[in-house]
Amino acid sequence: MKDLKNKVALITGGSKGIGYGIAQALLNEGVNVVITSRSETSAQKAANALNENTTKGAKALGVKADVRNYESQQQAVAKALEHFNQLDIVVANAGLGHFASIEDLTIEQWQDTIDTNLTGVFYSIKASVEALKQTKGYFISISSLAGANFFANGSAYNASKFGVTGFTQAVMLDLRKRDIKVSTIMPGSVATYFNDHTPTENDAWKIQIEDIGELVVDLVKMNPRTLPSKIEVRPTMPPSK
Repeated sequence: MKDLKNKVALITGGSKGIGYGIAQALLNEGVNVVITSRSETSAQKAANALNENTTKGAKALGVKADVRNYESQQQAVAKALEHFNQLDIVVANAGLGHFASIEDLTIEQWQDTIDTNLTGVFYSIKASVEALKQTKGYFISISSLAGANFFANGSAYNASKFGVTGFTQAVMLDLRKRDIKVSTIMPGSVATYFNDHTPTENDAWKIQIEDIGELVVDLVKMNPRTLPSKIEVRPTMPPSK
C-alpha cells in the first residue's frame, strides 16, 4: 500500500485519543476514514473536526457503533462499504480500563473490560475479513505494553491486553496466506483521555497520539514483502520514579 490515496480505513474508537490521531495521520495521506464511537454525537463531532483540517481531499465519516456487539460491527463495515465502496485498513483501537484488586474488581467491570478490549477486537476482524480479502488489506489492533507486563490492580486489563496480543498474532498467521497483513501495536504511556485522564503539559514526555498515527502510516506503506507483526512503543525519556 505504498500509495494510500483513496484507500479506506475503519477505526474503532476513533473519536478521540489514539484512534483520532490515527485518523488524522491517514487522512493526511489521502485515506478516507470511518471512525466509530458508542456516541453518535461524539462520532459526528470528531468527523466534522477531521474534515475541517483535511488537505488531500479525503473524507471522514462518523458512525455510531459498539465493538461489544457483533451486529453493530457488521453495520459499521457495511456503512464503510456503502459510503466508500471498499475497505483497505481496519484499526481495532476501542478500549477501556477498570483497575482494582481482585478483591474489589466487580463482575461487571471484568465483563466490560473483556467484552470491549478483547471480544471487540475479535468482532472487528470477524466483521471485516471478507472485505479485507477483496483489497488484500491490513488489520491492526492496538494492544498495550500491559499485554506483556502485568501489574497490581491490572488483572482485568492485563487479561484483555495479553489476550489481544496473542489473538492478533494468531490471526496474523491465519490471514497472511490470504494476503492480509496483521499487526499489533503495543504502546506504553500515551497522552490521551484514557481512564478519565485529561492531557496537560505535564504529559509532554509521553507518546503523543500523532506518534501512533505516524507508526500506522509507516506500517501500511511498508513493502508488501515485510510484516512487522508486533511493535512495542515506549516513551524515550520517562520521568524518574
